[in-house]
Amino acid sequence: MSNEYVPENGTITMFSTEWCSYCKRLKKMLDHEGIGYTEVDIESTPGTEDLVKSINGGNAVVPTVIFPDGSSATNPSLGEVKTRLAA
Repeated sequence: MSNEYVPENGTITMFSTEWCSYCKRLKKMLDHEGIGYTEVDIESTPGTEDLVKSINGGNAVVPTVIFPDGSSATNPSLGEVKTRLAA
């Protein structure tokens, strides 16, 4: 995992696309909860689609989230994000 995408403590990096409804839903919930995130559009940021594919067994699945400890989750629930940020 490239360190440039590992977020600061208390925040996440979310790989997404403009058209992804699951991404929009997660962003809305994060905004409501006041959880900070950096969004990276895999269709406009070179190399990130390949990074997401490497995390997801060859599939460009979004949202893919990176946590401060460098771990990842694919299409996590808000509860999972909150739990993993609190760990």
